[in-house]
Amino acid sequence: MQTFFIDRMPTPVGELVLIGDEQGHMRALDWTDHEARLMKLLNTHYRRVPFTLQNKSNPGGLTDIMQRYFSGELAAIDSVPVMTAGTEFQRTVWQQLRKIPCGEIITYGELAKRIGRPTASRAVGMANGSNPISIVVPCHRVIGAQGALTGYAGGVQRKQWLLKHEGFLRE
Repeated sequence: MQTFFIDRMPTPVGELVLIGDEQGHMRALDWTDHEARLMKLLNTHYRRVPFTLQNKSNPGGLTDIMQRYFSGELAAIDSVPVMTAGTEFQRTVWQQLRKIPCGEIITYGELAKRIGRPTASRAVGMANGSNPISIVVPCHRVIGAQGALTGYAGGVQRKQWLLKHEGFLRE
């Protein structure tokens, strides 16, 4: 049985729930209004190695890092250690997401090409949607082929806010 630590923090676009492990890896990050979905996803990912959750303020310094990001220190999230379960394909997509620089976007098709699966844009979209570590594994930086801000589990308004915060979208 693994022990994960859970904390919550306010942001300009809603409260975040973050989950870290004993080694300081971020295991999950999502909006509290989607916490039920997040817990379902974690239970699916860790069904072979169950976990318990304990409340802990600022586990592994992760809450502080996220506060720095929301305060404008955008690069703070670049070095956050993450650990995820999921399939090999999902983890490949999530690793590639972390390579998208802050302030840039790519399409699902481009992301599929970058992982060597140019015809797998739908599968990439599904993996993107099941990303348990929102913002840090920046699924919000992926857009539709026609430039639409689609496909963000936290909601299009939050995706838009994050892209503005990171300097991609202008007022």
